[in-house]
Amino acid sequence: MLRSLIASCAAAALLSFAGAAQATLIVYNFTLSGAAEGNASPGVGAATVAFDTAAHTMQVNATFSGLTAPTTASHIHCCTVAPGFGTAGVATQVPSFVGFPLGVTSGTFLNTLDLTLASSWNPAFVTANGGTTAGAEAALLAGSALGTSYLNIHTSAFPGGEIRGFLAPAPEPATWALMIMGFGLAGATLRRRRATFAFA
Repeated sequence: MLRSLIASCAAAALLSFAGAAQATLIVYNFTLSGAAEGNASPGVGAATVAFDTAAHTMQVNATFSGLTAPTTASHIHCCTVAPGFGTAGVATQVPSFVGFPLGVTSGTFLNTLDLTLASSWNPAFVTANGGTTAGAEAALLAGSALGTSYLNIHTSAFPGGEIRGFLAPAPEPATWALMIMGFGLAGATLRRRRATFAFA
């Protein structure tokens, strides 16, 4: 029974590794807060940024509420000197994501940017990264993987940004498979030990 369980978990892990090797989607889930921006704003938010490296797209899905003043802009900045800390220039569209709700204190945003288009980027970020959209995409992907890019929301009360959050990677399928396999093995070991003690 234990051997069968271990074999099944190992097979599932191998299949997940094979799927992860083919994957082109990189997903970041994170929260936004005033504390992350260095202020006392009660505003909060949550966002998911998903890069499709085969299609060269980036989907941004965000929700926010409780801001102290109306929104004026939102975008992704990259790349800070240290992960999860500091400030950086704007990488994506300026002055704001197209379609981001402006003049509100709460709202939602969902948009997909074509990263091969110059209009998806801050021209200064493209220039700083080889002068091409491919260079800008590579820089943003690298910065996000290192934890040095962040999404923030600017308001009239906080022109430099009222709330923000650094992109944080979501667990990959292979990671989940390893976790499940670990839990399965731990459970099997505990059951085996209990059975041993019961007959001792």
